Amino acid sequence: MTPPGSPGTNVAADSAHVDVQAAIVHGDVNHYTVSPEPSPQEKFEAGLRYLEGDMLGRAWELINDAAISGYRTNQACFYWMLTLLSGKTRHELSAEETVRFENSDRWFPLIEDDYWADGVHAIRRLLVAARKHDADTRVLMKEFDALGSVQRGMILRHLESFLDGQLNEEMWRRTLQWAKTERMAGDRDERIWKFFQPNPADPRVRLPEPVTIPGFTWMQAVAGTVVAVATTAHIGYLLAQGGKVGGLLACLLAIAGGYFGAREGVEWRFRLERRRARDEEYAMALHRRTNVPHDAFGRQVDQRLEYYVAKYLPRGMERDVWLAWTAGVRRSIRNELVEAYREKPTRVERINWLIRHRAGDVKRRWENGTMWSYRQELATPLATKATAVLGLLACASGGIWAASGAVQAQPLNGMGSVVLTVAAGWVAARAWLRIILGGRRTAADKSEADALKRDSMAAFARWKDRLADKPNDREMATWLDCDRKMLLSEALQHYKLKMSDVVAYAFIEAPGASTARARVRGGPWRYKKYRLLLFLLTADGVRQFGVTLDFEDCTFHDHHRMNYRFDAVAAVSVKHADDGERTFELALVNHQKISIKVIEPGSEELQQGEEAGAVSEATLDAAGLNHTLHVLEGIAAEGKEWLGQEARRGKQRSGDLSPPPPDEEGHAA
Repeated sequence: MTPPGSPGTNVAADSAHVDVQAAIVHGDVNHYTVSPEPSPQEKFEAGLRYLEGDMLGRAWELINDAAISGYRTNQACFYWMLTLLSGKTRHELSAEETVRFENSDRWFPLIEDDYWADGVHAIRRLLVAARKHDADTRVLMKEFDALGSVQRGMILRHLESFLDGQLNEEMWRRTLQWAKTERMAGDRDERIWKFFQPNPADPRVRLPEPVTIPGFTWMQAVAGTVVAVATTAHIGYLLAQGGKVGGLLACLLAIAGGYFGAREGVEWRFRLERRRARDEEYAMALHRRTNVPHDAFGRQVDQRLEYYVAKYLPRGMERDVWLAWTAGVRRSIRNELVEAYREKPTRVERINWLIRHRAGDVKRRWENGTMWSYRQELATPLATKATAVLGLLACASGGIWAASGAVQAQPLNGMGSVVLTVAAGWVAARAWLRIILGGRRTAADKSEADALKRDSMAAFARWKDRLADKPNDREMATWLDCDRKMLLSEALQHYKLKMSDVVAYAFIEAPGASTARARVRGGPWRYKKYRLLLFLLTADGVRQFGVTLDFEDCTFHDHHRMNYRFDAVAAVSVKHADDGERTFELALVNHQKISIKVIEPGSEELQQGEEAGAVSEATLDAAGLNHTLHVLEGIAAEGKEWLGQEARRGKQRSGDLSPPPPDEEGHAA
């Protein structure tokens, strides 16, 4: 024990502030949903799902209600007995529960012989043998081993605590072997991480900004064009009337040169502006003006994007250099994602897959040399430049020649037409340039958005396929139960104890430090990391064995051990704060306190149809906190006398619970 007067101990001292990083609710999974007016069979099936999820309290309510409503099949009898006895020792049963079990053979008459009836007989025989210290367990274990795999596994998982003595040793060996087999079953190491992945949000892309051309610009374009065409025709008329053949040819040259020069000039201008805009967008400077709000969602996208870009580092590249080179690219991706998901708010966890894909794409483009390929793609060909320059020169020289001829033919009319042609042509050219460039930009943006959408959809399909075999909550509960049993085995080996040396044991489960969590609708929280606290009660006192469980890696870390006598336990309590936080506290007589947060504040995050407090209760139920409190509160109240009281209660319950021995046909008398 710690010397008197020492400061209190928080078993989560390595994580006194347990910062829960992410909370995922699989709202599309209705595994624990019960219809408003369920039939007896539906109640039973729902209760069975709760039992498989280790939520024994809710499982008992539903399965017992189904039995009261008349659903009393062999299977129902088997699971009714399991839920009544699961996780308990014999002395934990109330008088009412004892009477129920005594009457189970009359309340559940077995219909016919099947695997479920065999399971019921096995449970009853185990309880008969449990009260006989000299019982020969060899035949009983042989019959037990002959049970169906489902029945055998459920008995090992749920009734191991209810037995003692040599029978307990035999069952514990089988339970431990079951735990070793099931612990990594179902490709746990390849699948468990998927439970903590949210349902991915559908990919979205930023919609191209529509072309916004003011009506005045359209008026300038149309009116300028009409005036320019009319005045050009008038100039041609003047040249023809004056017999200026050379002027007419020059006018035609100006028109042709203007057409080709303007067409190629617009292409040149479009490529130049788009390349300049992309250069500015990808510039290394992190801070530049943007219309995208830098809110909490934007900051989260920033953080995730920087993390994944730094994670996907090209070979031979320094991290800081890589982040500096990709600063503009990250900003561009961030702005695109924030704008795409701004109208329909989405949690950043649901687009984590997309952020990761974009970050990986940045690395791929860098390594295959296409990061800056847009500069070559948008470079203006020499032929385009030459055509634009020569066309405009031809337009200018031909126009001057034709204008001089028109002025010579009719000075006043010619001069007026030339001035109007130049002015109207200038106004029309500027207006059409704005209209055409706007349309080209929108078309290019749409083409890029479509290509990005196709790429994102392909990545989305791949990610959905990868998550297709995400484990269900039943598998998560089984794996966690196996981890608990392996921890119990480790503690027994450390203290050199046999299972029959243990009077009782109990667990406390709490979220680990900075851990992600996930649950299905109506189910308990499952954590990537757990803080597990095991209490082993023996004749010598209490042995406390704590570890951090990395649930994903299936490993134990940060072992913590502590021993104290029964009479050293002063009080046991669970504090319930207004914000939903639940804290387990064990106070010793030397004023030392052992505390651990079993429920974090604000951890409900209810989905539609869930009631307030339901998630916390489901989590506590799955953690077996009620059993732990029952055991430790008994020690706090009775001290060392608890051992003697337990022995007397155990004998009394053994006599009360054990049904009459089976007759020759194997049925209860």
